[in-house]
Amino acid sequence: MKPFNKKIVLENGSEFYGYAFGADKEAVNELVFNTSMAGYQEIISDPSYTDQMVCMTYPLIGNYGITDEDFETRVPTMGGLIVREYNDLPSNFRYTKTLSEVLDEYDIPGISGVDTRKITRIIRDEGSQKVLITDASTPYEEALKRVREYAIPTDMVSRVSCKKRWYSRTPNHKYDVVAVDCGIKLNIVRKLNEKGCNVTVVPFNTTAEEILNMNPDGLFLSNGPGNPEDVQPVINVVKELKGKLPIFGICLGHQMISLALGAKTFKMKFGHRGGNHPVMNMETGKIEITSQNHSYAVDAASLAGTELTLTHKNLLDDTAEGVESAENKLFSVQYHPESAPGPQDSAYLFDKFISLMEKEAE
Repeated sequence: MKPFNKKIVLENGSEFYGYAFGADKEAVNELVFNTSMAGYQEIISDPSYTDQMVCMTYPLIGNYGITDEDFETRVPTMGGLIVREYNDLPSNFRYTKTLSEVLDEYDIPGISGVDTRKITRIIRDEGSQKVLITDASTPYEEALKRVREYAIPTDMVSRVSCKKRWYSRTPNHKYDVVAVDCGIKLNIVRKLNEKGCNVTVVPFNTTAEEILNMNPDGLFLSNGPGNPEDVQPVINVVKELKGKLPIFGICLGHQMISLALGAKTFKMKFGHRGGNHPVMNMETGKIEITSQNHSYAVDAASLAGTELTLTHKNLLDDTAEGVESAENKLFSVQYHPESAPGPQDSAYLFDKFISLMEKEAE
């Protein structure tokens, strides 16, 4: 057996030795796990994973390589990737690069050969915690000191949001949508284009006045990393624009809408990350299998006394998965109906946004 050249050290003192792939660098991040069986390219390029090191529970990663068309952001900002077995010989006629080549290109470290089942159980039992990836030769005490001294950043949205507005247009469009970029996944923009929307993507700190000056038919609030309470500019925009035009939020967007209307959010023990979370639509009684990626959730009990109604709930832990305020022309969901990766059960939510804009135009 070849000697180990990398290791990870968890905040609780656990140490796992393995083999490096991707960028050869040291990094400290928050440790989380994802249960998806496929879609690792969409996961590594999802800006919501900024400054997070993701442990994949599926044991074999890299099989189908990386395809240029499938990125969810232009510059991936994930902190690192932990896998049981890494395959550097992809079998896929579409692939253009290996996973290791892409991680190296974007300065993201990876480690393979570790016990991902044990790591997942640690996170599940003890909660998300910090982790260091470093050379196998780094002294244990020194590594543990580094990981415990690390402070999780609070400026992630400002780092991943676009610095100037950009446009995604579609032929014969019906509606103009402004999308506030807190770390927007590109498949959200594609879905809006497919529904006949021209999309103007703007930085997270764009003011309500600037948005209204663009004369949009609707406002979209994107997913993104970190604590929603740290994204005050967007919360203020919702407070100012609620009731003035249709608003749709996904993931972080859902949390910011809820905060703007008086609800509260909290950090979960280990979050939801995977492509098979069952969510009940409270209006229809139907169960949707959903794609999820979040550390924070809206406190369902805090919706009492606000203008928000609970529309969806998670059947695994009863957490709030969707809210709506008809009088304020807004709704949001915690999960990812754009499904990249994941099931397509919730694509109807984009139609609901279109219907709101249609009604507003009458």
